[in-house]
Amino acid sequence: MSDTAAPIARLQSLDTVRGVAVMGILLLNIVAFGMPIAAYFNPRAYGGAEGIDLAVYLTNFVLFDGKMRGLFSFLFGASILLVIERAEAKGESPARVHYMRMIWLLLFGLAHLWLVWFGDILGHYALVGMIAFFCRRMRPSRLIVLGVLLLVVQLLVMAMLPVGIHFLQIAAAGEGKDAAEAAKNLAGFNRTFGIPTAAEIAKELAIYRGNYAGIVAERLRENPLGPLAQTMFVGFETLAYMLFGMAGLKSGLLRGEWTRAGYRKALWLGFGIGIPAYAALAAYQLNADFSLFSVVLGSMTLTSIFRPFMIVGWASLIILLARPGGALTSRIAATGRMAFTNYLTTSLICTTFFYGYGLGWFGYLGRAQLYLVVFAVWTLMLLWSKPWLAHFRYGPLEWLWRSLSRLSFQPIRGAAAASD
Repeated sequence: MSDTAAPIARLQSLDTVRGVAVMGILLLNIVAFGMPIAAYFNPRAYGGAEGIDLAVYLTNFVLFDGKMRGLFSFLFGASILLVIERAEAKGESPARVHYMRMIWLLLFGLAHLWLVWFGDILGHYALVGMIAFFCRRMRPSRLIVLGVLLLVVQLLVMAMLPVGIHFLQIAAAGEGKDAAEAAKNLAGFNRTFGIPTAAEIAKELAIYRGNYAGIVAERLRENPLGPLAQTMFVGFETLAYMLFGMAGLKSGLLRGEWTRAGYRKALWLGFGIGIPAYAALAAYQLNADFSLFSVVLGSMTLTSIFRPFMIVGWASLIILLARPGGALTSRIAATGRMAFTNYLTTSLICTTFFYGYGLGWFGYLGRAQLYLVVFAVWTLMLLWSKPWLAHFRYGPLEWLWRSLSRLSFQPIRGAAAASD
């Protein structure tokens, strides 16, 4: 076996990793599609905190939670560079091409957020991508250093959550007006990260089992500023990951150009640090019975230290396992090539399945049962993406995004080419 990746693997590596990422994101998003939002962070909130349900939660927490989103962010940063390279090769303005893409992506994201599903990341990526453009000429080492500094800032931002909750709990234990106000604020945190009251759960179930107009009204109420609040809260981390993705492309990591020994080393380093750390954080939350403070500290704050190691480990593992020209690898790569279409189609399928204007199964499935839906959606992605690209150069929404960004209809007929 050659010690370097074959040429075809270099062409497929980015799409293969992206394909795994867009499929892997659903492992976590499915909980937000099918259950009250607190269940995403806390298994005691809804959907089962024992037996197979707890095992599913812990497995996702250690191996997938945040890692697939982070991997997607890595790839978005790499894609920014690829678009810039192609624009320059064609004599186009990189800035114009990039910002037209980001503006249209923001509009797609707003439509997705307000009209389809509250968990959109496209608008957030568009805003952060507008900033990432200014780092495009940095050397890999500088991109990594800047990314690490951004993660330190993000850690400080996230640390405000457990610190704030700690002092609120102290204040709520007292008496008087201040104690009542602290208790009210704690209740707000519990609705998202802790264990909501039965009345709050019932209210959320009623909304998402209701009609389309009521669900859209709830989205507009919760997200009046679109992705701005999300960007202010986790934008430092997302930008860091995009910069790491740029560094990964420039260094050859995401192109499949490293030696297999290099990928194995990155895999062992990433998982060797990340998995034990995440397992320890999972044990801490489990021993604390998933208290509000333990979830915010162990799941929201300290994970930001170890997540980058896991993301690099996942990227390395995927490239090592991918078999150039293999049937499964080709289908996963096609799924990644159509990640924009597959991401939005997943939202349409899952909201139709769970929400009241569709089948209305919101809140009826246990945590483990949700994964029957995940496997069904994965099957659809793998079955339809490759045949589509055998006849068309882009996925349907990729084509629409490309055409809108260039203000002209782009050719779509004909099998996808490696340079597209």
